[in-house]
Amino acid sequence: MKELLISSLAGIVVLTLDILNLRKFVVPFIILALGGLAACAVIDWGANENPFGHSMLVFDNLALAFTITLALTTLAWIVLFHESVRNISKGVDLLVLVLFSLCGAIILASFQNLVMLFLGIEILSIPLYVLAASQRGNLLSNESGFKYFLLGSFASALLLFGIALIYGSTGSFELNAIATALGSMPEHPALLNAGLVLILSGFAFKTGLAPFHLWTPDVYQGAPTPFTALMATMVKGAAFVAMFKFFVTLSSTENFYDVMIWLSALSLIIANTVALWQSDVKRLLAYSSISHAGFMLGAILFATYSSPQALLFYVVTYSVASLAAFGVLQYVSNFTNNTVTFDSFKGLVRRNPILAGTMTLALLSMAGIPPLSGFMAKYLVITGVMKGGALWLAVIMILTSVISVFYYLRLMVCMFTPIENAGRMVIMRSQTWALVILSILMIGLFFCAGFLDQMF
Repeated sequence: MKELLISSLAGIVVLTLDILNLRKFVVPFIILALGGLAACAVIDWGANENPFGHSMLVFDNLALAFTITLALTTLAWIVLFHESVRNISKGVDLLVLVLFSLCGAIILASFQNLVMLFLGIEILSIPLYVLAASQRGNLLSNESGFKYFLLGSFASALLLFGIALIYGSTGSFELNAIATALGSMPEHPALLNAGLVLILSGFAFKTGLAPFHLWTPDVYQGAPTPFTALMATMVKGAAFVAMFKFFVTLSSTENFYDVMIWLSALSLIIANTVALWQSDVKRLLAYSSISHAGFMLGAILFATYSSPQALLFYVVTYSVASLAAFGVLQYVSNFTNNTVTFDSFKGLVRRNPILAGTMTLALLSMAGIPPLSGFMAKYLVITGVMKGGALWLAVIMILTSVISVFYYLRLMVCMFTPIENAGRMVIMRSQTWALVILSILMIGLFFCAGFLDQMF
């Protein structure tokens, strides 16, 4: 509970600092608050706190592990992008919205009641609609926010309608009570199945799974790069942990697993195939995000064999690699009039070796090349899928990973292609150190996967 209070109160304090014209303390305060949030989650480990009773929110070890991950992801995001956010808005309103969105993410990591699930989704999503459209003079940003708002509202309506149908079928909003009711039913009534389909559709949209992914490339491309990075990391991680808690708790919904397996396969095939033809790097990373969503869904489907740690490790490694990739993308766009085509990256190794090296590690990690953490993340998911008996899905995961190497290598080749009169790209020292730390994590996490079984 302390974690949720820190996140929400931090947003209010930041607004107060803005009113008092103390903006220079905003970023240090946010970093301190997020660090304190993660520390509180570590202190609460094993407490299984149930602050409101009736199992509205339960901060068990799984919730705390994802809370720590989400808080540290947001902290890294602040360090990497606070200067870019300041160029979009001179005030602190956008940073406050990020903190409030984190509140929704923490709720999604700890909910045990479908009412809290819906509240978490809305608290997470509503600030993002504003953030996506925050560049008011940019038509692409306005279009991005408008599309995200319309389609996101539609997905929220599906989710809420599904929750209502499940309540009508079981008489409860509480996950464990619903699971007990489902287990006592000889067969699921049509009303209940309709509710589960609607909730699955809502989750598929929020996580960017095919064929509910069509908003993702347009929104990712049009939104300011810092907020695209936020959507690809903290937001996606929160949505997947919520999906994990829902479908793993309601294990009797396994008759829907065939549908979810096809969602995973479609996401992998469509995303990696379409990514081959992209010339805009932000759109390429958007399709890459859809592909990784297919892997994360695989971790959820076969959690019995791959354990919750596999999803947690995948979220961590993907977030680290994505933050590094979008960070480099933002810094490159600052020197190329906000264009982020493949040509924008030509000669990057000479213009700034740190940017080129970090981007190379991020792309290789997302491709699943050892000895980087992305390899271990994919290995844990694929082995879980194989133990679950879905060998054909494991083959698709391996083949599409091979395809992804091609478009990642295209970008790497551009970075190491020499060009004449290439000027230096200079970034802040704090941003350089942030990229170096992320690069170290991409290598170091590869050797930490063996300790996962000791977490829960």
